[in-house]
Amino acid sequence: MTGSLFKGNFWTSDILSTIGYDSIIQHLNNGRKNCKEFEDFLKERASIEERYGKDLLSLARKKPCGQSETNTLKRALEVFKQQVDNVAQSHIHLAQTLREEARKMEEFREKQKLLQKKTELVMDAAHKQKSLQFKKTMDAKKNYEQKCRDKDEAEQAVHRSANVANPKQQEKLFVKLATSKTAVEDSDKVYMLHVNTLDKVRNEWQSEHIKACEVFETQECERINFFRNALWLHMNQLSQQCVTSDEMYEKVRKSLEMCSIEKDIEYFVNHRRTGQTPPAPIMYENFYCPQKNAAPPGKATGPNSARRGPLPNPKSLPDDPDYSLLDNNYSLIYQ
Repeated sequence: MTGSLFKGNFWTSDILSTIGYDSIIQHLNNGRKNCKEFEDFLKERASIEERYGKDLLSLARKKPCGQSETNTLKRALEVFKQQVDNVAQSHIHLAQTLREEARKMEEFREKQKLLQKKTELVMDAAHKQKSLQFKKTMDAKKNYEQKCRDKDEAEQAVHRSANVANPKQQEKLFVKLATSKTAVEDSDKVYMLHVNTLDKVRNEWQSEHIKACEVFETQECERINFFRNALWLHMNQLSQQCVTSDEMYEKVRKSLEMCSIEKDIEYFVNHRRTGQTPPAPIMYENFYCPQKNAAPPGKATGPNSARRGPLPNPKSLPDDPDYSLLDNNYSLIYQ
């Protein structure tokens, strides 16, 4: 940039006015304020990233997640937990990076502030000198004009007293006229001197104003460029965070591709099997015929083995020798 836009567009016809210069200063101050806002944004984003990273880290390290799984799925879960841990670490690292970027923005902002202040001091002195000399020039002008009016009045008084016979009065009027003419000449010289000095001061101020405009325009170009690059870099950092996280998640996806349902089932069977022989059928056991229906040795009996079954119907007459009558009831006599 040549610095030609500022120096060609911030003038005013009023020699005492600083509205153009003040407009530039206000713009520069707003620019630094915007940098400060972005700096604070980065710091707040860094705090958010750090909190998220720490919470995610705590989740990955303390919260159980499929801890009783086995074989290939277990390995995939271990990769999953490790990569979540890595993602958490990357967010914490991003927080540190953002704080570093905020620090760079702060340093740049302070550097611009000092540079602007240095130029402002020169311009403030130029404005003060210009205003002071303008006041002196205007005072000298007023004095010169008053002396001119005094001389004119003295001349009129001399003309009015031309027919006056008193020589003393005429002499006084002539002395006053001569004095007023000398005062006019002296005040005119002083006035001209102040005008010349004011013009010199004005030229110096104008030169300093041009220099300031060039410095400020260059400074503003640097600020916009720095701010733009900082924002661009911030977007790259966030994009890289997404890429990094996706790379870590991709490792989890790859580990899941290695997970074998058949192998995990086989692994479980091989390590937790309890036997290949199912239990034998539970046989019916007649309470009255234990020899015939006795359960195999070492096997449990049926659930009704302890309960007495119904009495069998007699197959012979009551006077059969296998039965005996007791109190008019039949009872079975075992052989």
